[in-house]
Parts: sequence; structure tokens; C-alpha cells
Amino acid sequence: MGESAGGALRGILACGDAARPGVPFGYWNSRATRSPCVTGLTPYVHFPGCAREALTFHGDVFGCRVQLHTFAEFNRSDGPPDAIAHGYLLGESVSIFGADVAGDTSPVRCDGMMLSLLGTAPPLVMREWFSQLSQRGRVLDDLQQRPWGAWDGQVVGRYGLHWLLGFEVDDAE
Repeated sequence: MGESAGGALRGILACGDAARPGVPFGYWNSRATRSPCVTGLTPYVHFPGCAREALTFHGDVFGCRVQLHTFAEFNRSDGPPDAIAHGYLLGESVSIFGADVAGDTSPVRCDGMMLSLLGTAPPLVMREWFSQLSQRGRVLDDLQQRPWGAWDGQVVGRYGLHWLLGFEVDDAE
């Protein structure tokens, strides 16, 4: 593992390691420390100049902690100083990394891929997430009950991410 673009990060670092000032929480997870940072697949999204707004919006929707680091903080000169070089949100159900595009990097396009949240929260919470993601987004398939009893729906949110949300409802709910 080498240096980042600006040399701000070196090696594999423990998640949230306070002994390494300036290292963004959640950036690398060291096997040696077994830090409970991100334990599964986490999308890293390149936003077209709106990473701050996109990550903040998604943090608000999902109730996640949002951390943002600018190009200036990482001593990067390949974009505006206030652009986001690395940001993330981490929560119980959702984690996303993201940054503003720089150089030849292409911005996100969700063709043929969905970010799936199936059964990751109680039905009431899932309905609220779907509603919030739909605001200024485009509902592709309404959140509805399917013939097999489960509920799901699809929406492309305002920042271009294609979401599939679904859940099952017990008779007691």
C-alpha cells in the first residue's frame, strides 16, 4: 500500500487511531489491530463536485456520522482546495466512502448496479429512508408489497445513486 495522492496517508492504519493525528477515521483498517471499522463491502463513490452535499445528505437520511477531508487537508493540488478528497459516512446499516472527482476520474454512473438495503432496519425506518431518498430523486418502482409478501421499491436519489430498499413485515407488525 503506498502513499495517497498528496502523501497524507502512509501504510495501513488502524481505524480511528487517535495516535495518528490527521489520519481520517475509517480510511484503512489494519488486520493487526482487528479494528471494527468497515467489515463488509463499502461503495466508494466519485461525485461530480458535490461530495460534501451528497455525503451530508445521505448521513442525514441514514442517521450516520459524516466525516469530510478536503484536498487542502491532504495537500492535494489536483482540484479546488475545498473539494472533498475523502469523506465517509458510517452507521449501523449504511456505510459509504466518497470524494469529488479529480483529474481523469469519471463521476459515478449507476448503470446496471443498485445499492441494496434489504431488511437492514425496521419497516417504518425503511419507509422513511425511501421517502427521503425520493425527494428530488426519481422513483423507478414504488415501495410496495410484492405477491410473495415482502415490500420493496427502487429510487435513483438526487446524487445519482440507484437504491433498492426492501423489508418483510411480520403479522405482528
